[in-house]
Amino acid sequence: MTDFWPTVGDYLILGFEHILPRGLDHILFILGLFLSTTRLMPLIWQVTAFTLAHSLTLALAVLGLVTVPAHIVEPLIALSIAAVAAETLWQHSRGRPPSRWRPVIVFAFGLLHGLGFAGVLMELGLPTGALAAALASFNIGVELGQIAVLLIAWALLHRFFARPWYGRAVVVPGAALIGATGLYWTVERILG
Repeated sequence: MTDFWPTVGDYLILGFEHILPRGLDHILFILGLFLSTTRLMPLIWQVTAFTLAHSLTLALAVLGLVTVPAHIVEPLIALSIAAVAAETLWQHSRGRPPSRWRPVIVFAFGLLHGLGFAGVLMELGLPTGALAAALASFNIGVELGQIAVLLIAWALLHRFFARPWYGRAVVVPGAALIGATGLYWTVERILG
């Protein structure tokens, strides 16, 4: 039990740092979600659905119940970034809010991202005596990192949401850049 609190602290920090500053792919995924709406609470619910999903597959992978090779998972993670950006562009072009199915889609992508997180944690190693604490702490750290990304983006941009130029000057180029990056990474990860 003496290792419990140090494990919690260490893995909480690891989870947060896996998003900020090290998780550019996850940051872009979250920003792709952010650009799709100007309402903060639906975004937080989407990010939470994403965390619940990746927590599930992360635990299953760490326990050895699910294994998917990195050469399959990593290109699909990149493709999910491009897909979120494409959906954001499509919705924006039609003047529509995110689909009511968006949380389900985000949850499905979260299942995929959890397999990527598992690879990272397996490389780092997990404490056998405090496995549950390490997994829970890592996931809480990831959730806090994702919410931090949302809040930073919100703080920087919320005052411009009502401006007539916001969509064409921020949403369209931002989502296009995120989508192009996701597609580039997809190809790079398939060929690499």
